[in-house]
Amino acid sequence: MPGWSAVAPGTDLSSHARVLTRVHDAVIGGGRPPVAPRRVVQRSWTRVLGMGLDPGRRGPRDPLPLDAVEARRRRSALSLVIGELRQVLGSVADASHFLVVVTDAEGVVLWREGAAATRLRADRLGFAEGATWTEAAVGTNAIGTALAEAAPVQLFSAEHFEQAQHPWYCSAAPIHSPVTGELLGVVDVSGPALTLHPAIGALVETSVRLAESRLRWHHEQRLERLRRSADPVLAGVQGPLLVVDDDGWVAHSSGVAVRPRVAAPRDDRVMTVAGLGLCTPERLGEGWLVRPRGAREPVTAEVDLTGSPVLRVRAGGRPWAAGLTRRQAQVLVLVADAGRSGLSAGALSRGLFGDDQHVVSARAEVSRLRRVVGDLVATAPYRLAEGVTLTVRTAPDGG
Repeated sequence: MPGWSAVAPGTDLSSHARVLTRVHDAVIGGGRPPVAPRRVVQRSWTRVLGMGLDPGRRGPRDPLPLDAVEARRRRSALSLVIGELRQVLGSVADASHFLVVVTDAEGVVLWREGAAATRLRADRLGFAEGATWTEAAVGTNAIGTALAEAAPVQLFSAEHFEQAQHPWYCSAAPIHSPVTGELLGVVDVSGPALTLHPAIGALVETSVRLAESRLRWHHEQRLERLRRSADPVLAGVQGPLLVVDDDGWVAHSSGVAVRPRVAAPRDDRVMTVAGLGLCTPERLGEGWLVRPRGAREPVTAEVDLTGSPVLRVRAGGRPWAAGLTRRQAQVLVLVADAGRSGLSAGALSRGLFGDDQHVVSARAEVSRLRRVVGDLVATAPYRLAEGVTLTVRTAPDGG
């Protein structure tokens, strides 16, 4: 059983549902519940009560029209794997009396299928394609709460905020892009509460792993197509270069050793790549050709702190500039001050937070910084890339 299960194995579902109803009524009414709700449920109820939702009144569903749903489906990367999800989950949905629901990252239901009788019950609830199933829209529910918690969530019966949803169980887990890491949507299995089976959570987890695995396969195929399409062009190109996709994943490299991914190219600015210096990305079919602007001049950069932080970079030719947050500027200055030896995540944590207990946060700050400056900052340890020098410009008073 997954650790996020709402019901322990062997639980009498009918009795548990009655207890949860008393818990729900007590907590929502400001009284003392017979047992404490699970922490994930308590957090969600607190959020939803803060939004002013009424558990006894069903909020408006206002589903999107079909053409808007179709447009979202076409834009969603999950359209590449919906066939596999249907094959895994839809094949047992009818016999198990549950629904398979896939939403986008905003909680809008894009696909829904399953047992006919369960679909009719869901229609009466407004749990239909085009409906937004976030906490703000419909209260505590597995889809919306999984989005809010950024984690898998299973809810049983009266753990839902709206009383109209108490006859249901829902098991939902987020799907992330293995290419960019961004949230793509949620896979949910829902059905009548008293039909909840211990294997449902594991089934949802398996479907998420399948979807992410297939998305990774699709990405590898795109990189292979990019490699093949680039071959005729590269035959006449001299010198070190990279061929990358829109997200910076390297399909081909020549004359330089790089990590599997560099900063995402943009057609309105040059980019810094470790080992190549300042480069000009050029459109190449479905991807980009990245090569040095000329000789491998040293890259000079300046962090201007006289006003809102700005980074300016130059290596011959036209320079580029990017705005930074105060935190990003602080990280960049700490990395530069560390010199060639660089900083470990623990050392960066101490520089940012005064202790080494915030390593995860420190790593996240570097990740956010690298989205702006690319390979100007190298990792393991954190340091300026080879050939990069950085100065800091402050106000006359040093502020």
